[in-house]
Amino acid sequence: MGLSASATRILATLGPASSSEDKIRDMIAAGANAFRLNFSHGVQADHAERVRLIRSLAEECGQPITILADLQGPKLRIGKVEENVILKKGDTFVFDLKDEIGNNSRVLLPHQEIFDAILPGHRMLVNDGKLQFTVTGVDKNIIETRVDVGGALTDRKGVNVPDVSLDISPLTAKDLSDLDFALSLGVDWVALSFVQRVSDLIDARSIIKDRASIMVKVEKPQALKIIEDLISASDGIMIARGDLGVELPPEQVPGAQKDITRICRKVGKPVVVATQMLESMIDNPMPTRAEASDVATAVMDGVDCVMLSAETASGAYPVESVTIMHRILVETEHRRGYFENLEMSGADGHTTYHAVAESATSLAQHINAAAVVAFSASGATAVRLSRERPRLPIVMMTPRQDVRQRMNILWGINSILTEDYSSFDDALEGISRLMLENQMGMPGDQVIVVAGTPFGVVGTTNTIRVLSLHTGR
Repeated sequence: MGLSASATRILATLGPASSSEDKIRDMIAAGANAFRLNFSHGVQADHAERVRLIRSLAEECGQPITILADLQGPKLRIGKVEENVILKKGDTFVFDLKDEIGNNSRVLLPHQEIFDAILPGHRMLVNDGKLQFTVTGVDKNIIETRVDVGGALTDRKGVNVPDVSLDISPLTAKDLSDLDFALSLGVDWVALSFVQRVSDLIDARSIIKDRASIMVKVEKPQALKIIEDLISASDGIMIARGDLGVELPPEQVPGAQKDITRICRKVGKPVVVATQMLESMIDNPMPTRAEASDVATAVMDGVDCVMLSAETASGAYPVESVTIMHRILVETEHRRGYFENLEMSGADGHTTYHAVAESATSLAQHINAAAVVAFSASGATAVRLSRERPRLPIVMMTPRQDVRQRMNILWGINSILTEDYSSFDDALEGISRLMLENQMGMPGDQVIVVAGTPFGVVGTTNTIRVLSLHTGR
């Protein structure tokens, strides 16, 4: 089995260009650790087949591949529009509730919640911000605007209202159906789109319970205002730079990315950077140098995972995109100063458990151990070790395959499925044997083992043991 080639993980989106058995197998071989199912596209039967293939290929290659179901969330769109409608800067334009085809002066906006919340002076963006409007007047059924940036207006384009917090749930009827289906397939993570408040997350948690981990997609300015609360309430964060970049001025996105990454690192929550990372590889076999730098910057900041979207879902070079991204990760992680850059000061959450993880990694590095090993049924100990970003391998031993799959998206986690040991001494013998069998160490190597006593009780991480690997009792 050996150790993962890069500590930073790759999440690749599946779609028409990449859903065959051969393509998925090749992407795993190229370095993909996790796959995203985008429920904004395709039908449920397509996603079921993708899950079947991923699980089969993961077993074939002996890796705990992570599956993330990304729910569509509430999509705000205008209605139909006549052909050849061109809006000019300075024009007056109306959004209303009339179910009639749009023209040069008005269009249907079938979302009462926008009419209830928007005020004069607020901005409205259409078609990913290509058309921009300022609200000049609001009536019960009419929003009057001034066109600030004009262009062609066509059917069913998306609408963003960055200055408004809408009274709308992130779980639509479609999302609830997709969520139930995704959970029945046994996905490892669920990503929630357009989260604006902590209550959105609480509602989703009441449905998901412990059947999957929850990842909040940060793509609204309102989410940034409560980001620490959202990070605390979630299991992980995705920085969705596409929609966030529509509603936020582009010069603010890099700083927001760094701030979110820093907070997630401090509290030990995994963070994924997504959207346009290798965008030019949708059509080209190589990325731009700026894109390579973008990926490397995220790695230097210590993110857990970087994501490929259209590059693998619909692009011409899905396997090559994973290959290039993996090469960037490995090169960046081997640069001088990488680990120094990841060191944290004033880390939050200094409970006994975090202190044990910090002490274990420090001791492991001091004695030049081959690895630091977490024996963990829930994965929580592995999360705490990953937060420390040690300069040596992290190995999680767990009796639960679902935990292996969830944790595989975290920085640096290698995992081995074990039997459910009844005592710490039995676990130590098992660790020694499995580390050697999986080529994660040599006889005589020392590893640092982190576990809890009483053994096997969740939430009791309090023990550090130095173990010399050996071939038998």
